[in-house]
Amino acid sequence: MSTLVSLHAHPDDEALWTGGTLAGAAAAGHRVVLVVATDGEAGLADAGLAHGLGRLRLAELDRSAAALGVARIVRLGHRDSGSGTPTAGGFATLPVARVAEQVAAVLREESADLLTSYDAAGGYGHPDHVQVNRVARTAVALLGADAPRLLEATVERERVLPVARLLRAAGRVLPVPRVPDLTDAFTPRSRITHRLDVRDQLPAKLSALEAHGSQRTGGPRTAALLLGLPGPLQRRVLGREWFAEWVPGGVSVPDHPWGDPWQPVESASCRGRKDFLVGDSDRPVQR
Repeated sequence: MSTLVSLHAHPDDEALWTGGTLAGAAAAGHRVVLVVATDGEAGLADAGLAHGLGRLRLAELDRSAAALGVARIVRLGHRDSGSGTPTAGGFATLPVARVAEQVAAVLREESADLLTSYDAAGGYGHPDHVQVNRVARTAVALLGADAPRLLEATVERERVLPVARLLRAAGRVLPVPRVPDLTDAFTPRSRITHRLDVRDQLPAKLSALEAHGSQRTGGPRTAALLLGLPGPLQRRVLGREWFAEWVPGGVSVPDHPWGDPWQPVESASCRGRKDFLVGDSDRPVQR
């Protein structure tokens, strides 16, 4: 069995970005370690939750991790930068090398085979998400030949843009989450290296999302929208997760020789397979 370390910016990101992947790995018998950079104390929530929001979100994180089968949670304890201009002293403003050393220490301790982070755009551009990308790449570079493979969680940009246009139009008459400019967000389809079918893990992923109750307050929120979708639409929207593999010097391209840790883009699935992470349990993970 192998060890997957998943690096995230805030509590609830683990469920939104990688919930199915983590649940699938855990169900297949792999060790899943969750590293969270901040407590999420600057996140949106109802005014009545603002005091002590960080503590509340950590408790929600514990419940989410349990739903996903996470074996260990590492809290780095940095300050949430907020979603606009980063707060002074916030995670996004810290020296990348300093935080990367923290992450590298966890990777060494766990003898990690695989690390997940976010794409270079930070998905939709949150400054803490962009920082996670930089930190993960630096941690991998620090470890050199002992580094795990790095998969950056993302979404196919071509899927996101039509939905964003629809939500902006709907927002004129319906309470939907504010949609930023996503023209350069996420990752083009041509750069996606792994597309996972996580429909069998959807119950665990939904339970993890439900654990983050504070993040369904404070106005129209993505989690509330996703949890309110009809079942068939939930499976369509939440039943896939995407990654782009990064190697020092750049991002891998989809036509590289497929092997560990997952199967090719078109056939990747994590339906209870013991080889979910390594492709062939009799072979070591390729470096």
